[in-house]
Amino acid sequence: MDKLSSDTGFYNGLPLIDRFGDLTDASSYAPLPDGWVIGTADIVGSTRHIAEGRYKMVNLVGAAVISSQINAGGGQSFPFVFGGDGASFAVPPDFAATSREVLGVMRRWADEEFALELRAAQFPIAEVRDAGHEVGVARYQASTGVDYAMFGGGGLSWAEARMKQGANAAPLAEPGALPDLTGLSCRWNNAPAHNGTILSVVIQPRPDAAPEVFSGVTSRIVAVVETLSRGGHPLPPGGPGVRWPPPGLTLEAHASRAGRSLLRRKAELLVGNLIAWFFFKSGMKAGEFDPVHYADMVTNNADFRKFDDGLKMTLDCDAATVQTLRQILEEAEGNGILRFGLFEQDEAMTTCFVPSVVRDDHIHLVDGASGGYARAAEQIKSAIS
Repeated sequence: MDKLSSDTGFYNGLPLIDRFGDLTDASSYAPLPDGWVIGTADIVGSTRHIAEGRYKMVNLVGAAVISSQINAGGGQSFPFVFGGDGASFAVPPDFAATSREVLGVMRRWADEEFALELRAAQFPIAEVRDAGHEVGVARYQASTGVDYAMFGGGGLSWAEARMKQGANAAPLAEPGALPDLTGLSCRWNNAPAHNGTILSVVIQPRPDAAPEVFSGVTSRIVAVVETLSRGGHPLPPGGPGVRWPPPGLTLEAHASRAGRSLLRRKAELLVGNLIAWFFFKSGMKAGEFDPVHYADMVTNNADFRKFDDGLKMTLDCDAATVQTLRQILEEAEGNGILRFGLFEQDEAMTTCFVPSVVRDDHIHLVDGASGGYARAAEQIKSAIS
């Protein structure tokens, strides 16, 4: 497979924004270059799967969409966003064919490994613009180790809606096709709420809402959230903790077995995780690996708030703040500015992509542990229908 080319210079050249509130401003976003392609994927019936207790599986497959693209691209930077039950991203033109192939492999793998139906599609930026939408991208520096892409302009939402209508579907790969999911894991404990509840927030602009008016509401929401302890960060300092065997052992075995026996892969992971558990519990270093520093970076690198045409957040929140947020959002909804969903649960969960344990660029994708974003988004769908 081809690697990502120097066209990724567009994304690498974007300025790093270290204040989340600045991302409410449309001027923070740069339009995708001509020729780039949007990829998007989600799990059909994710709400039903979550209700049946498969929420961790749903999150793993959603994160696998991202990790498969990163690995296929040789680890080069490109913009992506995690949505809980799926993901969206943008790639340069010379990676488009490979990216589409990987989406087809992901569709086959999700079906054969987990009996999940994964939708996946691609849309050239020209097609998005012809439909009257734009895809703007910004880079938010979550920590010294990682930055995450933010999207604006409405084009991503349009592409997701068209995907759900069956447009531009990535062809299903041949039976037995396997994605490269090296580095994908789900070993951390869930993080319980310390302030009352883990609140999943999904806010979407109405199609006819003026962008500056929607931006004004999201600015108010972000300002309220920033009054919370640590900005509502759902993971504790020092990481969410580990135990042995890890809670996601079986799922990680499915993701990493690459056609091998599931039982053998679980045994390998049990041994490897026992060694990791020892170092995390003792704090002892192993060569360049510093478990204390690594655990700190898990929290620092967590992707718990994002813009993807709307605003998504996973927050450790008290009841009074939940009520304040609800009041602001209900008023804005009544004024025809937005639609929203708020879903409360007891814990947050983390799915990880770790290229190397001795670097600080490991990615930690956060969602509510009882369905989070998917359950909040379902409230919006129910209100529309």
